[in-house]
Amino acid sequence: MIRHAVFVLVAAMLVVLFPGSAPAQVAPLMLDEVLRSSARSAPQIVEALARVRQVEGRALSADGAFDTVFDVDGRSRVTGFWDGSVIDARASRPLANNGGYVYGSYRASRGTFPIYEDVAFTNRLGEAKVGALFALLRDRVIDERRTRRAIAGTDIDVARFEAEMVAIGVQRRAVDTYQNWVAAGLRLRAFRDLVQIAEERRSAIARQVTLGARPAILLTENDQNLVRRRGLAARAEQDFAGAANALSLYLRDEDGAPLTVAANRLPGDVVALASLARIAPAATAARRPDYQAVLTRIDQATARLMLAKNDLSPRLDLRGEVGKDFGATSFGGSSRTALETIVGFKFSVPLQNRAAKGRVAEARADIDALGQRSRFLRDQIAVEVESIVIAADGAEQLATIAEQERRLADRLADAERRRFELGSGDFFLVNQREETANDARVRLIDAQARIASTRAELAAATADRAALGLDR
Repeated sequence: MIRHAVFVLVAAMLVVLFPGSAPAQVAPLMLDEVLRSSARSAPQIVEALARVRQVEGRALSADGAFDTVFDVDGRSRVTGFWDGSVIDARASRPLANNGGYVYGSYRASRGTFPIYEDVAFTNRLGEAKVGALFALLRDRVIDERRTRRAIAGTDIDVARFEAEMVAIGVQRRAVDTYQNWVAAGLRLRAFRDLVQIAEERRSAIARQVTLGARPAILLTENDQNLVRRRGLAARAEQDFAGAANALSLYLRDEDGAPLTVAANRLPGDVVALASLARIAPAATAARRPDYQAVLTRIDQATARLMLAKNDLSPRLDLRGEVGKDFGATSFGGSSRTALETIVGFKFSVPLQNRAAKGRVAEARADIDALGQRSRFLRDQIAVEVESIVIAADGAEQLATIAEQERRLADRLADAERRRFELGSGDFFLVNQREETANDARVRLIDAQARIASTRAELAAATADRAALGLDR
């Protein structure tokens, strides 16, 4: 104790005389820093976000079914009796709210054509047309293009839900790993304090043995006890180093490379284990991304069912077209000059259509299966959260008992230590009291670590994004 006091006094004088020589204060590593680093750079989270971008690209491809298409077709006879040339340009665009499409075209021809190609003639400035096709029965409400685009859009939601589940799992493990590191460091401090007590006692016993006040065997017994305590501290130091190594999976630099946290960044007390507050679970299933993903898949199956039912309907399409030739009359004659309006329809009805019937049965079975999965998942989440709440209550009770045990054990150890220093105590008993007090201290750390673990587990089970550092 005297050497320690002298060391502290000398250090304080050096700080006063040479302020620039004082060691820089290192901020303790807190859970929020670990969660920020993990959310930003954890490879699993980055991979899941890349999957989301991949699905977004697939959805953009599905939107391509509604792109405007421009075609040009030209041909010319270079040999033979006829010398006609024709060029035809056409632009078409599918309708977003109907299975039909609209189009416009321009066609111009020069020269002569045989009678069987009379349709190729136009006036000198060509012919312009606009037209549209509308689905009145099949493909009116839903068609394959719109279904594919809708499913691709919901695939993005599913990918985001899955990415969120991955992120929750990663952050949950990051919390656990950080708390294990803190608990291992606090256990190491407890064992080192126990070693320091034995080392200070050895100095006092050595002086008493030299003066003949104590037998030499007492010094040997203290050395034996000191070696055993050093062994416990060495094992705790190994556990602490292993916990720091595991934490490097989640604590990363700006480039995403793992960082091994220095021992001097260990927080000073168990307050670091209480970083997560206990929350009251409410509407848990509705917040869980995995449950939301199942509901989204039910929506997708419902869209496929609607498409399959659509394929059972008869087809009735209405078509309209307006055309007009411009310029002087060419070899085709004057019959093309007038405004031309055409209206038509197309009707077809499936007689068997077993393919569509099979898709209807498949989609209904898929909806039933997903409905049962969502029901089980909802029940499972409720049971899981209730189990965690029960475990949290038990951990808090055990921590209260462990705190009472530690206080009582510390009082007994202090009293027995004073008796031994006054010469009336027993060496074996004072060591036993100290080690019992240290065991109570370690059990309290373990109990507080269990509380922290249950709170992290509850945050993950209830998809508490703020608690897990995912709300940024």
